[in-house]
Amino acid sequence: MQSTLSIHRPAGLHVALIMDGNGRWANARGWPRLAGHREGARTVRTIVEAAPGLGIGTLTLYAFSSDNWGRPSREVAGLMRLFRSYLAAEAQRCVENGVRMRIIGRRDRLPEVLVRQIDAAEGATAHGRRLTLRIALDYSARDTLMRAAATLSATAEPTREQFAAAMAGAMGEQVPAPDVDLLVRTGGEQRLSDFLLWESAYAELYFTPLAWPDFTPAALGQAVDWFHGRERRFGRLKESA
Repeated sequence: MQSTLSIHRPAGLHVALIMDGNGRWANARGWPRLAGHREGARTVRTIVEAAPGLGIGTLTLYAFSSDNWGRPSREVAGLMRLFRSYLAAEAQRCVENGVRMRIIGRRDRLPEVLVRQIDAAEGATAHGRRLTLRIALDYSARDTLMRAAATLSATAEPTREQFAAAMAGAMGEQVPAPDVDLLVRTGGEQRLSDFLLWESAYAELYFTPLAWPDFTPAALGQAVDWFHGRERRFGRLKESA
């Protein structure tokens, strides 16, 4: 259920995280893949707690893509249970730490009990002002783009602002999130995997071989430091001194 509160977006960076490597991390230890996902959930807690101190105002986590439905049913069912337990356990912690939680993506294919948990977590954390935490569940950037385009089909020449608003609506948000400043992918792969394609048009891309369960606040700090060393021109030339 959407909050009726006015939307407040904390100042700071928008960092997006592709949390990759849980299954491989577990397999390397002879453990089932779900053990890696459970450890990854603990990593989420430490990263969320550290984010505001690193100048991050919006944090978007890629938790479950629309293509992940194609994984073995046992793993998918385990992930759905893990999402429920995470939301139940972390909502109050988010309230105490000033974190506003939003779930983006489709909800019609999620278990009804999980949707109820999402509604409860969003409602409980609606007053958060320190950090906006966006969790992408059953999310596909391409599908979101298609839904946004469909809503604007009668508009002759929509502006970027109108399209961004349509994108937000397609993700269940009232207003667009700020563009991504820094996109980090763990696990050693170097691809976007259908994540925030519109919002990441000028994002700096940072890839690390660390599996997500091994990603620490210090590792996030290194990525943020690297970002601040980048020269961002957004297609323009650097002004002469």
